[in-house]
Amino acid sequence: MNLDLAEEVLTLADVQPQLISTLVVHGDGALAFPAPAGAKFNAVTEGSCVLTVTGLEPIPLRAGDVFLLTRPAGFTLSTSPEAEVRPASPFFHGDNRRSAVVGSPADPVSARLIGGSFEFGGRARQLLLDWLPPLVHVPRQAVSALAVHQTLDRIDRELQDDAFGSRIVVQRLATIMLVDLLRHLVASGTEQRGWLGGLTEPATAAALRAMHADPARPWTVQQFAEVAHVSRSTLAARFKQTVGQGPLDYLTQWRIELGADRLARTEQNIAAIARDVGYGSEAAFSLAFKRVTGRAPGAYRREVRSLAVRS
Repeated sequence: MNLDLAEEVLTLADVQPQLISTLVVHGDGALAFPAPAGAKFNAVTEGSCVLTVTGLEPIPLRAGDVFLLTRPAGFTLSTSPEAEVRPASPFFHGDNRRSAVVGSPADPVSARLIGGSFEFGGRARQLLLDWLPPLVHVPRQAVSALAVHQTLDRIDRELQDDAFGSRIVVQRLATIMLVDLLRHLVASGTEQRGWLGGLTEPATAAALRAMHADPARPWTVQQFAEVAHVSRSTLAARFKQTVGQGPLDYLTQWRIELGADRLARTEQNIAAIARDVGYGSEAAFSLAFKRVTGRAPGAYRREVRSLAVRS
């Protein structure tokens, strides 16, 4: 896996780990969680439970299992089919935001979980989440997920020890775990789409690395094929099959994401941004930007700056 490419996407997506907390269920219990704004993960560290996501089949989870929910769908965690389903939010408030307990401590622990979420501040979140499966389930025994479980074990220790700087460490580890999950998806051979899927096919991966290394270059499909050492038709077919769109369509999308990031984070004028991301003129960039985002570059810049001020 090309980690430089992954770093670019994660940086532009502005990954922001949110509060990481633990949930302990004694006896029978079932909690309903609202649809996350970004992506949500949970790992079972003790016992077992059943995950039910709206629109998907229930999945039994055992100690060591991890799941990542990548779509805004509500879900339920239950330790018994007879348990009354209650809203989860009242259990995570005030002093209990980092640790919630369901049921009587006199009853045995039926499940203990670590959970957290990721929010995304950048437009490039679409490049990350939209191509992932709605639900990523990682069993404990998955060989390619060893790093995921090692990172989660460290998160668990930090949460339990609550030592100096543990909150900062946990936030950083959560981002590392997200990268570990992406590595697992590539290594497991699970069929993917988007740039992540493209990295599983050698010719497509070579083309992706080339365009990410020099997005402003006036690329042609033939040039991508030469970089990948395959014919033009082969490159076009493999790229469309694994990524889900043609190489030049993907390049346009990536250029727009780069431009949007600069509009949001820098004071560069639009003409300079257009040149830097591969457009010969401000007008050409503005036309492509509006076609992809629905807004002109100047309007997009004003909008994101206004949202930043309000937040």
